[in-house]
Amino acid sequence: MNERTARRLARLSDALVRGGSLRLQDAAALCGVSEMTIRRDLVAGEGVLRLMGGHLVRSDDPRYAPVYDLAAQQDRHAEAKRRLCERAARRIEPGDTLFIDCGTTLMPLASGLPADQALTVVTYALNVADAVSVLPGVRLILLGGVYHGSSRSFASEAMGDAIRRLGINKAFLSAAGVHRQKGLSCFHFHEVAPKQAAIATAAHRLLVVDESKLGVIRPARFAGLEEVDEVITDGTLAAEGEPA
Repeated sequence: MNERTARRLARLSDALVRGGSLRLQDAAALCGVSEMTIRRDLVAGEGVLRLMGGHLVRSDDPRYAPVYDLAAQQDRHAEAKRRLCERAARRIEPGDTLFIDCGTTLMPLASGLPADQALTVVTYALNVADAVSVLPGVRLILLGGVYHGSSRSFASEAMGDAIRRLGINKAFLSAAGVHRQKGLSCFHFHEVAPKQAAIATAAHRLLVVDESKLGVIRPARFAGLEEVDEVITDGTLAAEGEPA
């Protein structure tokens, strides 16, 4: 790595020291070079900074970690997830058909559903299906396909169409990243189609996220923040123009 590259990387790293992200074109303007030069600098920098969706981020920022481990996520913010799901459950009415997203955030909601309200649950998540399957008063629609063990969920090309053919009263959605400008994102691209189909189909869309997801960008964007009707969270999302 030559001296000029090192200086530029140090300058960009300093700009991101408090977290957040920096657009590639803004990074180039800050250093007075082309975007291609910044790209070459990133390669020479051996991963100290990296590009994600046209934005530079620090590789050591845990909010942009590329790996999702369902078992590791299970106990993270468990109490907050339980409280958030209790709030979300108050929106459920007898006879509702519910879409429940994959991941760990909505597990307290799935396992705590009332068994006496003639509910229907639509999901593509095996862990959600396992929890719902023992509730005698809840009808389960499990959407199948190729199984992904990393998220304990299924994926198929026809899943989006299958969801759109259903009448869904409420869609309970999870996200690994919630950013006011960049929208809602997750780790796995196979989750995008069912999430988008549920958003397009449901009469009411509820996003349930703990504060660790706020201001975060993950690789797979699936919607804008304005596409959900309600956000149930324990944090505050930064206003436009404020740091993420």
